[in-house]
Amino acid sequence: MINLKRNSEGELHITRGGNYIKDVVFSANDGLITTFAVAAGAAGAGMGSSVVIILGLANMLADGLAMALGSYLGSKSQADFEKNSLTIEEKEIGEIPEKEREEIRNIAVKRGIPADRISEWEKIITSKKRVWVDEMMVWELGIIPAQKSFPISHAFATFIAFVAAGFLPLIPYVFNFSINKFYAAILATALALFSVGSARSWITGKNWFKSGIEMLLIGGTAAAAAYIVGLIIGGGWL
Repeated sequence: MINLKRNSEGELHITRGGNYIKDVVFSANDGLITTFAVAAGAAGAGMGSSVVIILGLANMLADGLAMALGSYLGSKSQADFEKNSLTIEEKEIGEIPEKEREEIRNIAVKRGIPADRISEWEKIITSKKRVWVDEMMVWELGIIPAQKSFPISHAFATFIAFVAAGFLPLIPYVFNFSINKFYAAILATALALFSVGSARSWITGKNWFKSGIEMLLIGGTAAAAAYIVGLIIGGGWL
């Protein structure tokens, strides 16, 4: 179910949490798979629990920080690009207005505005510089104006999702479960993959079960590959 709320005018909108769905889903999936890959590879190679814990925690923190920093730089670079593009559009409208008016007329054609209404539409758009600039940003550069960027928030969401999900496959090893630790890690990872996938339905509106199965299959394939590599190397086949 999509997470909606009403604004002051009574209109329904998706809450801002949707802005972080890509960060959370991608990071949680990556955290689960890369950490479980350590456990799977170690199990396949016949290594001990202490090795799994050390390598798993090291991988979890290092990769989590790397992804968070990458998310921050990516979000900030995008924000800087959009800000610079806005400055350029404002400058061009001020310095070469006729060329920009021609581009507005071309945009009108793309939008399907009737030929006999283009002149009127052009006057309306170019009568206010802010509207003019926004129109150019959307149709010329594909940038939606006035969207706030939160690079630090995206980085934080990325790190927390990665670490929280990445720790799950290590729980049987860290707390020294009496049962088969690798099987317990498989179960924990499978349940987490399905849960994270299902949680996407809150934002995407897709069927929760199908979303969960989709992520389980994708993540499970990657995890199986890690186990096979560990099995081949640990078995001395290479």
